[in-house]
Formats: sequence, structure tokens, C-alpha cells
Amino acid sequence: MKFDFDLQMFGNGGGTVVNATGNYVNAYTGATTAFSGTNTLAPEMKTYYDKELLENARPEMVHAQFGRKQAIPRGRGKVIEWRKFNTLANAGALTEGVIPDGQKLGVSNITDEVAQYGTYVSVSDQLELTAIDPVILEAQTELSASAARTRDELIRNDIVAGTSVIYARKNDTTDVTSRANLDATAKLTPDTINRAVTFLKKNHAPTINGDYVAIIHPSVAYDLRSSDAWLDVHKYDATAEIFDGEIGKLHGVRFVETTQAKVLKGTGCPTGLAVYCTLILGKEAYGTVDVEGGGLEMIVHDKHQAGGPLDQFSTIGYKLMTNGAKILYEDRMVRVESCGTYSATDEAN
Repeated sequence: MKFDFDLQMFGNGGGTVVNATGNYVNAYTGATTAFSGTNTLAPEMKTYYDKELLENARPEMVHAQFGRKQAIPRGRGKVIEWRKFNTLANAGALTEGVIPDGQKLGVSNITDEVAQYGTYVSVSDQLELTAIDPVILEAQTELSASAARTRDELIRNDIVAGTSVIYARKNDTTDVTSRANLDATAKLTPDTINRAVTFLKKNHAPTINGDYVAIIHPSVAYDLRSSDAWLDVHKYDATAEIFDGEIGKLHGVRFVETTQAKVLKGTGCPTGLAVYCTLILGKEAYGTVDVEGGGLEMIVHDKHQAGGPLDQFSTIGYKLMTNGAKILYEDRMVRVESCGTYSATDEAN
């Protein structure tokens, strides 16, 4: 005996409406239905893109690693305040039975204000349909890089303006007293690093996990790594924490390499030569701000949400709130300015 069964009857409900990444799909016919109202998976897509944004951006945010992080709670305004207590003098000898004078305890405050930054791209529905590459994912990757550079440059530009500076010596022997007097022989050397470390030690600058940290441009690292005293990062103790971008160690300074390290050229610099700014940092020399609910965020609107009356485009972008950075202790950081092998060809950034 032969029986005919309607198999779709048993799958009705689960098969006619399948939740997909951009719409509903009928598993039997392939027909799609757009999300409507609150019935959307956009939050799930946002979570994915936020995760990808942070993972792709993190390695590029070198300068953000070493600041003192301060949070502004939601609803508490846009201005942040750091407080610093004065340094007390050493104790003196006591006279028997005599109460000594007490010291004056003081505190100073430093304030800064956050601002919002952001950008986005629009992708047409036709581009999504016809492009060989996954356009939204590619846009997300490029936006991640943009977000990282934006925040890192804001921090860098604030802290590179510090007042403590050492100039590399010409041929490592002749002192230089200004940026304009540097020349192609004024390269970053182990002796220059030693001078910077001595400056920080004399100012009692605390270290970061036992060492100072330098943020260095690859062109400068090229000149420095030829030193016999240089220790590559893979030769460290295996238990040591490795910073993003870390390449090696010299004279108690751990070096973090990035093309975002400040490069100057033109006004105030030696004619035709780039000047590199290597920042050597102690603990919490500067502060950065995280605003509750205002951190780095990826925002994706598919064409059904943002594409106008004819669903013609999607948008993907990011925004963040930041103060850049605020120098808290000038005596815990020093900027080393030098030229190098690539000074004639490198450009300002």
C-alpha cells in the first residue's frame, strides 16, 4: 500500500521562518522576508562588529597602554579631575621631649574634558549584491584601523608636547641644545637611552612593572637594534608580560614599536630631515579617560534601517568619547629627539 505524506506539514513554523543574519528565510522555498519593527537581529550583528572592532583596533592603540585610566560615570558630566598630593620632606632628628613641627600636606588637581569623535561609510544595496569581496566586513576592518589611529594620535599628540626633552648627540659625542641643530649623525644610541634613564631615576620616576617603557618609531629602532647591548623580546623571561608592539629591551627600558610614534619635519627641524620623538615613560605619567557607555563602539544599520524609502544603502561606523591624554607628571616622562638613517626620506605624521 502506498501513502503520500506532506513533509512540510511537520516542519511548519520552524521551516517557514528561519532567522538569518539579515532577514527571515523560508527553508522550503528560499523566499526571504525583511525584519520588521523589533523583530531584528541587528543587536546580534552589532555585538559581532563591536567585538571585531576592539580586536582589530587593540594592537594599534600603543600609546593608550601606559596611561593612568580614569572613568567618568554615566551622567557625571564631561570634565574629569585627577588629584596629586605633594611630596613630603624626609624626617629630621627628634629632640627629647620636644614636639616637632608637622609638615604641610597639600593636594593639587588637574582637569581635562572629553569630546566625541566618529565617522562612518555608506554601502549601497547594489554594491552589497554584486561585489566580489564582503564589503561590510572590509569596511569594518578599515574602520577599526581608523578608530585605533584616531585615539592613538590624540593621546600621542597630547603627551609628545611635554616639557622634558633630551636631544641626541651628533656622532654620539657633540651636545645638541635644540631640534634645529640636530643633523643626520644625531642618531638614537644606547648612551642617549642611558641619559634618559638617568633623568627619570634622578626624578624618582616609578617604573612600569620594573622597567621604563619607550615608544619608538621603526626607523629609530633600526639604528638602535645594532647595539650589542640590545636584547630582543623573545629572549626575555617567559613569565614576563609582553606589551602590544614590544620588540626589545636596553638599559632597563622596554621598547614598544609603532609607526604612530611622532615624526616631525619642516618648520623647526633641520633642513630636509625628519626628527623622531621617542617617548620614555614611567608609571602613570599621563592620564586617559573612559566614559561609561561612551567607549569605542561600532554602529551598523542595515539597509532596512538606514536605506531610506527604497532600502538603498547600509551604514557602518564608529564613535568614541575621549580626552586624548593629560600629562600628570612631567618628571615621569622624557621625550628624546633624534634623526636617523631614514631621516631624509621619512615624512611627518
